[in-house]
Amino acid sequence: MWGIIRQRVNYGAASALRIRPALFAFQSYSSAAKALTVREALNSALDEEMSADSKVFLMGEEVGEYQGAYKITKGLLEKYGPERVLDTPITEAGFGGIGVGAAYYGLKPVVEFMTFNFSMQCYAAWYGSCPGLKVLAPYSSEDARGLLKAAIRDPDPVVFLENELLYGESFPVSAEALDSSFCLPIGKAKVEQEGKDVTITAFSKMVTHALKAADILSKEGIGAEIINLRSICPLDRDTINASIRKTNRLVTVEEGFPQHGVGAEICASVLEESFEYLDAPIERIAGADVPMPYAANIERTAVPQVNVSV
Repeated sequence: MWGIIRQRVNYGAASALRIRPALFAFQSYSSAAKALTVREALNSALDEEMSADSKVFLMGEEVGEYQGAYKITKGLLEKYGPERVLDTPITEAGFGGIGVGAAYYGLKPVVEFMTFNFSMQCYAAWYGSCPGLKVLAPYSSEDARGLLKAAIRDPDPVVFLENELLYGESFPVSAEALDSSFCLPIGKAKVEQEGKDVTITAFSKMVTHALKAADILSKEGIGAEIINLRSICPLDRDTINASIRKTNRLVTVEEGFPQHGVGAEICASVLEESFEYLDAPIERIAGADVPMPYAANIERTAVPQVNVSV
């Protein structure tokens, strides 16, 4: 039994999307929705899974006494005690290895790494290229709840990439998604918005900006279909290709580096499976091929931006 690694990444403080001129819709719920922040969604998912299975435990830097650097683990130490919510030294390799050993022993560790944005931009493609790893990148509160539960329950190693800029964002969550049994399938994308003219794929924070770009395009009579990938590996190639065969155009969006990126993998899949359906070259929107700048004003030039002048 493997556990999961939760990694918190800030993909950029002023990220958006620039669009140059250029299915399989997930289940929708009809019941009344409740607003929930991503922070609350993650906390509730951890709480419910720890309550349901005594083998689930949490370890990482400041997850206990401090209740999490971003309060994702608030209240869990008090409820489950120090044997199941463990504060660790700043030794990522050390407690990461402990998590692997615990998983081999039959436990279900949730290993939390603190912010990684001091190192580079986006780790989705980095982890997605590792054989045997499942890689998830939630966008909304429903994503966060359903995918984290799926990751904890999955018998394979899962890397769960969280964007700290989304923690305070509030999203409507259906009554079904608030049920303790709720779980999203790993490897299944969600069509956030249907359209007929162009497909835009995005994940994590970039979904927000893809939706904003779609709104701008709609004012020009262009219908954009927005696909929230949710799962980087395995990648939902079926949903992506079904959309391409309807819209005949593709724009991929990510904050990571352009070379060997998630968008590059999507482009390869579409060219292999749906080349004859394309009416225009694929457009890739990605971060600049430079180390992530520290200064906010320079950072804005290194990550995709919404261009309201299109």
